[in-house]
Amino acid sequence: MPEDTCIIDTHCHLDMNDYAGDLDAVIERARQKKVEKIITIGISLESSKKAVALARRYPGVKAAVGIHPHDLPTSVESTYADIVKLVEENRNYIVGYGEIGLDYAKKYCPAEQQQLHFRIQLELAKTLNLPVIIHDRDAHEDVLGILERCGPFPAGGVMHCFSGDYSIARRSIELGFFLSIPGIITFKNAGTLREVARKIPLTSMLLETDGPYLAPQPWRGKRNEPAYILATAACIADLRNIPLEHLARATTANALVLFNPGLH
Repeated sequence: MPEDTCIIDTHCHLDMNDYAGDLDAVIERARQKKVEKIITIGISLESSKKAVALARRYPGVKAAVGIHPHDLPTSVESTYADIVKLVEENRNYIVGYGEIGLDYAKKYCPAEQQQLHFRIQLELAKTLNLPVIIHDRDAHEDVLGILERCGPFPAGGVMHCFSGDYSIARRSIELGFFLSIPGIITFKNAGTLREVARKIPLTSMLLETDGPYLAPQPWRGKRNEPAYILATAACIADLRNIPLEHLARATTANALVLFNPGLH
């Protein structure tokens, strides 16, 4: 890509133990591939604190904080009070609230409890004026229904690791959300996601790795990392029949719009 073009990995988990042995090298490889900004995402209070610590440590890394539906707290009031305090004390390092949402694929927690925490956190995100980062696994209708009832969201939001069909994509965009495309799109069986990536407006698209998970081809099954986002970008550019640098510039501009001013 041209020297003045970069890519933003809008969603990964640098605090995971998978990176414990070589995080400096992981971030350096990303920079060498023109991935100049990375958003590391919290999934629990402890993970959110680690994400903020990494954002403080590494230039170009920013954090999002929130409670994933697999990690819902037992001490509700104190946990969310701690999240609010974390944001208030680290505004320069936190660019989003998430990942939050619903996950019906694995029954870690009853749907009703997940929905309650989802609504609580959506309201917190609005109060804190942070864009929301949505986790939606096998829960499209309930996620969209809650977003419709709890919105609008002045700071915007993104459907992380988008997994719906084109109809769900259109409804999400109508609610004002970006769609983030992961490395799954490089898999041969990703026909539905490829249709979405071809059809949605480029102005609604973000890129992510979700590292250390979901490594694109040719690294499928191995640890994912931000540098690999180039494979995802190249696949989408090919699907849309546009130059890679065009896709990179557009998705970077979108990320800067959503997570502004924290990424500048």
